[in-house]
Amino acid sequence: MGWNKITIDTLTSAEDMISYELTELGASGVEVEDHVSLTEEEMKVMYVDLLPDDIAPDDGTAKIHCYFDEQENLEAITLKIQEMLHRLSEFMDVGPGTISFDKTKEEDWVNNWKKFFKPIQLDDQIVIKPTWETIKNPKNDKIVIEIDPGTAFGTGSHETTKLCIEGMKPYIKENTKVLDVGCGSGILSIIAMKLGAGHAVLTDIDPHAITAAEENFEVNHLPKDCYEVYQGNILEDEAFAKSLGEKCYPVVVANILADVISPLIEIVDQFLTEDGVFVISGIIDTKEKEIAEKLKSYDFEILETRKMKDWVSMTARKR
Repeated sequence: MGWNKITIDTLTSAEDMISYELTELGASGVEVEDHVSLTEEEMKVMYVDLLPDDIAPDDGTAKIHCYFDEQENLEAITLKIQEMLHRLSEFMDVGPGTISFDKTKEEDWVNNWKKFFKPIQLDDQIVIKPTWETIKNPKNDKIVIEIDPGTAFGTGSHETTKLCIEGMKPYIKENTKVLDVGCGSGILSIIAMKLGAGHAVLTDIDPHAITAAEENFEVNHLPKDCYEVYQGNILEDEAFAKSLGEKCYPVVVANILADVISPLIEIVDQFLTEDGVFVISGIIDTKEKEIAEKLKSYDFEILETRKMKDWVSMTARKR
């Protein structure tokens, strides 16, 4: 399978917004290339060497690479991207906004970024590492999660995933049953199981995510009877949604886009136990108010709101 690789020349200040918009347009992957140095805080929680002295200085410029299936209409996609950049330029500086094109094979896309994915200490308890890396002298009290995400979103490094994990942790008790909607690599459910959850049910519409999640459960040595992974759309397939079980999940997590979370709010109550919590992430800050109002309109109480950079995560419970 091949991909059309589209590159946009822009500014670091516009990275998050353009990346979000490209995902909204249906990009199967987005990669950011810039010269922004790691912060002191990031260096403290990542098992990496310092960057070499000869790395290019941060000049405020960035390249955003996005990937679309080669069978899609490249001309139509380009037009949509141009329209998006024009719309954004009316209220923010997007830089040159020039667009260039290339092609890549899936195996190249999957493997090229591996050199940038290093072990990450998520908090005092959890370390996330790629399967091809090793941690020297790991501490006995650490929970080490191995992830090989392939083309499925969710390595634990993105703000939305970190926020979702932070929101989920307090509600994972012994034998908790978790529903993971839009599971991606399966990282949220794997962490839930490592924290003591009794069972996880994962769903995603992308067959690549299903494969990646199953493989990641296997490399983390979690028994097959403690999880179930299903491909399906709970928003459009009522029978599929019902098959996942009713009122039996103390925790439902969804780290997906706001436009998917919004309709999910309308039906998630069918899955939650009486005092169950709904942990959501992937909400760009410009849509925080919209999602908060939607939750309240469906009689949810927002227990906590967490923010990191331009992203928002919430924990809610039915009143």
